[in-house]
Amino acid sequence: MISRDARRCYGPSVDRETHQRFLDYRERFAYFGGAGALLTRDEFLVADREQRELDAKGDARDDEEEARWVELSKLLFRD
Repeated sequence: MISRDARRCYGPSVDRETHQRFLDYRERFAYFGGAGALLTRDEFLVADREQRELDAKGDARDDEEEARWVELSKLLFRD
């Protein structure tokens, strides 16, 4: 079992689904040879949250939100 002190170095815990999306992102980054630096966990959490919020808007996204959604989807290797 991991001690509480050891967990603190990783930051706050996240739910299983978010953690799985992060692992999927890392796997796709390695497979597709991402053209930039791999996002850190914290950077991923911010981008993931924003992309999911924009995704939930669907057709209600304006042009600026649509462009940002496309940018984040590419960054996170999502269709």
